[in-house]
Amino acid sequence: MRQPAPAAPGLRALAAVVMASALLTGCAQSAGPAAGAPPGGNAAAHDARPPTSPTASPTTRPMASSRAEATTAPTPGTPQPYRRWGLPAPLPAPPPSPARRRPPPARDQVPVVDRIPTGDKVVFLTYDDGAEKDPRFVDMVRELRLPVSMFLTDSVVGPGYGHFARLRAVGASIQNHTLDHAALLGLPYAGQRAEICGQQSKLRARFGIRPQLFRPPYGTYDTTTLRAAADCGVTAVVLWRAAMEGDGELTYAKGPGRLRAGDIVSVPSGEPTGLSLRERTTLLLREIQGSGLTVGRLEDYL
Repeated sequence: MRQPAPAAPGLRALAAVVMASALLTGCAQSAGPAAGAPPGGNAAAHDARPPTSPTASPTTRPMASSRAEATTAPTPGTPQPYRRWGLPAPLPAPPPSPARRRPPPARDQVPVVDRIPTGDKVVFLTYDDGAEKDPRFVDMVRELRLPVSMFLTDSVVGPGYGHFARLRAVGASIQNHTLDHAALLGLPYAGQRAEICGQQSKLRARFGIRPQLFRPPYGTYDTTTLRAAADCGVTAVVLWRAAMEGDGELTYAKGPGRLRAGDIVSVPSGEPTGLSLRERTTLLLREIQGSGLTVGRLEDYL
């Protein structure tokens, strides 16, 4: 019986290469996909792996969240806003907006108000003209969350409407106080309408709003004023019962010499030598607190 011939050297070398290749392939499959492997190389392994979440680890937080927390966290030693603005205590929050407001006026019957009949312990802060443009007053309104109403005159505001846009952004409302601060009493209809409707158009162009409230300069008006105001889209003519003068004195147009619930308070632009708007507002807020009242939003009651 013939013994099988020994394998040729070339065949032995080929067999060794095949066996080594098989061993290497098996090792690669058992080790899983390499980093940066293209999708589909081991689909089952990718599907089984849970998605990575930035909140999965209790020691990891998204950067945006950490930044927000750092911004809103109180700084040790920082005084409360009411103390920063010279108040002895925080202002109480106003009550919820009344469920019922005044009915819309009929044409040519715009109501004239100097106070609001309400059982809520609120008064209403209104600011006239727009001469003072103190950036710190914007901070005051924002930090104390004051619901103030700004009655603006175009010729007084001049190029400073940006200041009132910032006030509006922190909660102030913008209302109408004529184009040129002209005394309307006795003027013909065309002149009064031009003053009121002209400022309506200016405020609409500046802020995209059509104010509902109007205050006549000096508080003087006649039936022609009411007709012109109605034709310009005004729903109420707003006067005042109390006023905070430039020297810080609180005066009253009628009635008792003290603040009462529902009073509308006017704070006109001060004289250059008088107290600033911020200083007079602080004095007024102290008086409001001392009377057991807080500040309400006028537009919620009209």
